Amino acid sequence: MLASVMNLTPSFGLKTRYKNRASRFSVKCIGTAADSVKVNGVYLDNNNRVVENKELVISGKSDSNGVGVGVKSEEKLEPLWDDGYGTQSVKDYLDLAKEIIKPDGGPPRWFSPVAADGNDCPLPNSPVLLFLPGMDGLGLGLILHQKSLRKAFEVRCLHIPVYDRTPFEDLVAFVEETLRFEHALFPSRPIYLVGDSLGGCLALAVAARNPKIDLVVILSNPATSFGRTQLQPILPLLEVMPESLTVAIPYLLSTVMGDPIKMATVTAESSTVPNLEKLSNNLTELLPRLSGLSDIIPKATLSWKLKLLKSASAYANSRLHAVKAEVLLLASGKDNMLPSSDEALRLKKNLQNCKICYYKDNGHTLLLEDGINLLTVIKGNIMYRRSWKHDFVKDYLPPSMSEYKSALEGNGWFQFATSPAMFSTLEDGRIVRGLAGVPDEGPVLLVGYHNLLGIELAPLVLEFLREKGVIVRGIAHPQLFTMNPNSGLQEFSYFDLLKVFGALPVSPSNLFKLFSSKSFSLLYPGGAREALHRKVC
Repeated sequence: MLASVMNLTPSFGLKTRYKNRASRFSVKCIGTAADSVKVNGVYLDNNNRVVENKELVISGKSDSNGVGVGVKSEEKLEPLWDDGYGTQSVKDYLDLAKEIIKPDGGPPRWFSPVAADGNDCPLPNSPVLLFLPGMDGLGLGLILHQKSLRKAFEVRCLHIPVYDRTPFEDLVAFVEETLRFEHALFPSRPIYLVGDSLGGCLALAVAARNPKIDLVVILSNPATSFGRTQLQPILPLLEVMPESLTVAIPYLLSTVMGDPIKMATVTAESSTVPNLEKLSNNLTELLPRLSGLSDIIPKATLSWKLKLLKSASAYANSRLHAVKAEVLLLASGKDNMLPSSDEALRLKKNLQNCKICYYKDNGHTLLLEDGINLLTVIKGNIMYRRSWKHDFVKDYLPPSMSEYKSALEGNGWFQFATSPAMFSTLEDGRIVRGLAGVPDEGPVLLVGYHNLLGIELAPLVLEFLREKGVIVRGIAHPQLFTMNPNSGLQEFSYFDLLKVFGALPVSPSNLFKLFSSKSFSLLYPGGAREALHRKVC
């Protein structure tokens, strides 16, 4: 009932004496478990954050009021930082689900994923990210992305117990209470809502009810198209299905919800040319675990969740006109559960500020499949910010090691075809191969001339990363950052990758900010006309 949800203080609720949430305790899994509590086989620390090991020690110092203030391990991300992509997979999701699905009679609640080594301190002034799960309700849907997201956000995941029957309107009220709580603490920071399937309807509903709060909404195959789903005929069949046939439910769900090949490819070292032996081993380990879906979504729960999807879809669709938030819509081309690609186009027409990122080869469970790194998508669409407006210098997050490897794979053909070489001049005037003549610290301004339509940028930026360990911020044409309102299903492209690797619009203020932050800047005075080798009209 409503009272059972609304009367709960958020599990990460902050006391009034807590002055600085940007400072966090350092959590290390050594010593005893005296400061942890076991809930359903999962250990939680004093902030109700999931701890992966049983032993827990909290280290930190106290402020003048006796409130703990953690010591942050780092104040900024360095280029080629480890984002952890590929270290966890759907196998880990299914293994963790065995513990978290144990019934405790409790209502929906929040938890924060935490690294076993305690190295999950977010950047200063990081915004809050609230993850709203899909039909499973577990809140583990960010398991592939949580290590990188924990560096850029304060991550909270909504967990809806398997046997919970909270109506959709009450779930909206619960998330809304948390949203307003966070906004009251830091009204100048945006709040991110990441909604997967059912969670997408929940995110849209909350955004529609709170148009004055600065929200960034990210939807992964939202269930607003449930009225046109292939699961509609299943609903009446579930009511009369004998118990002896319920063993078929997990296999039915696995074929509808996601692509096992895409799920198994995540840890197969390369999404372009996967390690076939490792892919085979991953599939061998994954497929038997799919039977666990019958515990995550048993027959009675599946019947309830399908009804919940129906009411959620109707509720969200009736309020689309009221959504003022910035929306990024992730749509799959091979979604066997929902017509997500068609729905993406419909939502874009009905939402005031909506972008689409299309994945033609992925299934419904997009966030659990290979081919998408959520933080990379957010960065490539210029949607990461710590205040009301994106700052191309202060809000920039340098590329991670996985992004660097992905860029190398994508530009390998150009490297092979042209064999680019870098030369620099030392102080004594000698020209040497490599970048030894370039200062190790900024500010540095590189001025160049476009040769091959601007595609010579890739080897230049990648070589500076490889040899000098610095990111070169390219001053680019403003058109690169202007979204075409008539564009349809746009895939993540080379131009989005340029933004991930530091491109920003040309302007005197941006150039001044780069110099002030001691950055390496790249300027092509000839601009687009020079790249296209066109004469001035």
